Amino acid sequence: MRKYLAVVLITGIVSCTNTDQKVAGNSDTTSKVVETGIADVELKDNKVQAIYNGYISLKDALVSTKFEDAQKAAAILKTGLANYKGCESTSLIADKIATAKDIQTQRKEFTSLSSDVIALFKHADVVKGAIFVQHCPMANNGDGGDWLSSEKKIQNPYYGDEMMECGRVLEEIKAAK
Repeated sequence: MRKYLAVVLITGIVSCTNTDQKVAGNSDTTSKVVETGIADVELKDNKVQAIYNGYISLKDALVSTKFEDAQKAAAILKTGLANYKGCESTSLIADKIATAKDIQTQRKEFTSLSSDVIALFKHADVVKGAIFVQHCPMANNGDGGDWLSSEKKIQNPYYGDEMMECGRVLEEIKAAK
């Protein structure tokens, strides 16, 4: 079982951090934008980088309302979180997203996941780029919801196409000078 988990983790890290690799026949411009956004942020710790890459992949799948992609991204993120000390309980939230039956449930669980992950990245060592903490006041029936992004432009994971630009930047996490 440990060998299996190690293989899954390594596969997740390699697939999340290898942003220069082109997929044959992939003409989806959204994927290209996502790859560029992830590449713009570099973190000192490789495990934290893998968690960030997985999180951004999940967020982007929710923005695009791609249920199956969100399931896959959450499954990879779950493994990274489970193997990072202090994030074991957050990996359970990622598992709920990976096993959810619909996109609405994924988006609801994404709120809790984001809260935990935002706390992690506020203390992470950013080497290059900036991470933006963004907020939609209307998410979760008006309770609001936060998320992380690699760019200032708002692309709302809680509503996707319905309200793509609903939200604002709360904070910018960047490398210390």
